[in-house]
This record gives sequence, structure tokens and C-alpha cells, in this order.
Amino acid sequence: MPESQQPQRLPDSARSRLAAASQGRPCFTSDLSVNEFVLTTQAGFEPLGLVMGTCIYHIGTQPTRWKVSQELSVLTQAMYNARELAMARMESEADALGADGVIGVEIRARGYALSADVMEFVAVGTAVRGNPGLRTPAGRPFTSHLSGQDFWTLIQHGWAPRAMVLGTCVYHVAHMSFRQVLQAAGQNTELDTYTQAVYDAREIAMARLQYECQQVGADGVVGVSVSEDDWIWGEHAVEFFCMGTAVSRLQPDARPVNPTMTMPLTD
Repeated sequence: MPESQQPQRLPDSARSRLAAASQGRPCFTSDLSVNEFVLTTQAGFEPLGLVMGTCIYHIGTQPTRWKVSQELSVLTQAMYNARELAMARMESEADALGADGVIGVEIRARGYALSADVMEFVAVGTAVRGNPGLRTPAGRPFTSHLSGQDFWTLIQHGWAPRAMVLGTCVYHVAHMSFRQVLQAAGQNTELDTYTQAVYDAREIAMARLQYECQQVGADGVVGVSVSEDDWIWGEHAVEFFCMGTAVSRLQPDARPVNPTMTMPLTD
């Protein structure tokens, strides 16, 4: 099993906090809003506490060919590893609380002034308990980035979250030759080299997200977001990152949704 998927050893400070929380001292903590908290409890789940995982990671370097569009696999792997380690530590905190899952998960990244190639990845969410059958095939708490309202809606209509799934691809977009630059100067024209590179990179990231969905035995992925960032690599190396919650159908929907339209009143 890869290191990022193994239960992670927690620092003493975290274990002390979680031990006190699991005994009901002090009260639970949560990043849920009031509406999210109430709907989560109505869905049959008890919030246990705020859980977090963090990973400060040194991003390596990889040589590129100036005129070639290609994936930078060393950088892709670094971005994957850092996020997965943060997620695994968050899941270990949830496990320590006896949680069945973590909802409202956010994954944040930030750089540090101490070094341009050092980044911190943080995963934060609210651990909940209510249905041990929703744990992953590996027995780990499920994870979901859905809000409390979306989580309630999902459960009420016969679906359940399985795991947060990720897909990432760091890609080098080839530079245009001097001749290509001259041909495009002053013209309305598609830059085929750039279009194809960006298309390929997004497709690679999406394919990896779908593969993770299949690995947890889910039926699909909801709430998918796709973002791009050049981080520390410059304008021709871009990370395409997609994230969503893999879900499975548990039972037929007993209460089909009947959409209604609300018209706002304006002055």
C-alpha cells in the first residue's frame, strides 16, 4: 500500500485533543454552518469534531524540452503525494474519533517565503458518525467535499458518498517557434499548439479522477471542479487539478425531487 494511503501516525498534540474530544471533553468542533449542522443531524449523522491533515512538501524539478508539450511526471507525482498525505492524516484523525466519514472537506495549498519550491497542503473537514457501512472498502472513513445541505440531499434520495477523488496533471506547454509567432501576429487565429496541450492535460487529469472513482466502486462523481495554477513553475508549466465526491446508489429514490421556480422580487 502506498505511504499516502496508509494510516498516518499523528503528533502527540493532535492525539491529546482527539482523545479528549472522543470522551466528550470539551464540546465538539465543526466548520459546518448552522444550516449544515442541523441538516447533517437530520440525515442521521452526529458531528464529532473538526479534523485536519497537513503536509509540507518540497517540490522537485524536472527538465523539459522547450518545443515539446509533455506531462511533467515528477511534478505530477509530487502534487499527488502531498495532497494524499494531507488527506490520509485527516482520515487518521477521523478514525481516532470513531468517525464513519468526513464531510465538507477543503484542500488548501500555500507557499512559504522560506523557499519557492516548498508548499503546504492542508485538508480540513468535520468528522461524522452515523453509518459504518459507508466506510471505504479499506475500512477508512469516507470523505466528501459536499456541503451539509448537499450531503443531506444525497442521503435523503438514496445515494451515499464513497470518497473524495482527485485527478491532477502537471503539463509543460510547448513554446511557439519564432515562425509561429510571426504567423499569428496581428491575426485572429487559433493557437493549435496551446489548445492541444491544454486539452490533453485536462483530459489526463479527468481520466485519473474517473479511475479513482472506479477504484472505490462508486457509480459516479458529483460536484466536480477543475482548476489550473502555474504555482512556482512559470507560465509554460501548469497544473490541472480536478476534485469531486464519488457516490453510490444505495436504494431507489422514495421521494423524487419536484423542482419549483422562485421569482425574486425587485424594486
